[in-house]
Amino acid sequence: MTTRKIFRSAIWLLFSLIGIAALYFWLQVEFIAAVQIIVYVGGIVVLIIFSIFLTQQSGNEMPKQPLKRTITSALAVLFGFGLTFLQIWKYNFQPSTKNFDWSVSKIGSQMLGTKAAGYALPFEVVSMLLLAAMIGCIVIAMKAPGSATSGKAKEEKLETIKEASEIEITINEITGT
Repeated sequence: MTTRKIFRSAIWLLFSLIGIAALYFWLQVEFIAAVQIIVYVGGIVVLIIFSIFLTQQSGNEMPKQPLKRTITSALAVLFGFGLTFLQIWKYNFQPSTKNFDWSVSKIGSQMLGTKAAGYALPFEVVSMLLLAAMIGCIVIAMKAPGSATSGKAKEEKLETIKEASEIEITINEITGT
């Protein structure tokens, strides 16, 4: 991160995620590229930008980092580039002769599969982890010092959390997980 304005950092994150989606398009995996754009660019970055705007210091500059931290970061980046270059240089890459068949139906069957190559269980575990993180963030925000929320507003927030967890449980019951 080279800018001291947090909003600009979020915009640079947006551009880097779009670049990753472009790499997926270049590899001819259009479905994964579209998911990258929809989920990360359209969802996560927008959420980060909204959270930046909701903080009290969204327009302020972040404090300048000490010189020691800047030097350490630069050395870590140079070490990472050097290690990557060394691995690419030492390994003799050969073109693959395998057929690259990643259709939408194949990706969908693996994402929803429960067998050895399926990802249904990790997908559900991650969704529960994200739900717990969201509930934790709301609880922390409600307990923040200086927050002037009334008792009624807190009850409404708790009701919203309760409804979100009930929706998650209903989805799990429908999908059978």
